[in-house]
Amino acid sequence: MALKANKELKLYYSISEVAQMFGVNESLLRYWEKEFPMITPRKVGGNIRQYRKEDVDNIRLVYYLVKEKGMTLSGAKQRLKQNKETIIRNSEILERLKSVREELVRMRKELDYVT
Repeated sequence: MALKANKELKLYYSISEVAQMFGVNESLLRYWEKEFPMITPRKVGGNIRQYRKEDVDNIRLVYYLVKEKGMTLSGAKQRLKQNKETIIRNSEILERLKSVREELVRMRKELDYVT
């Protein structure tokens, strides 16, 4: 779910790239757009969606609440209205912890290989 360093340089992401980042279907992203007004990709010829970093960050928040915390869509909407800053902070902490865990697992594999 974490963005790769080279993707940080992109201005726009396609719906397929965003879906792949989060491991969800493109149809789910389109549905979330309807349910969460804060997700507003730019639409160009033929309704091709172009997601900005802000859109990806907002999708990350929805993903965190719905997929990781198990909230309903209405619960997620209410939580975002009540305390978006806390949700942002918690999801960032979770992302950092996942990244640290991945690094520790990688290091352990290397140590197991050496010994």
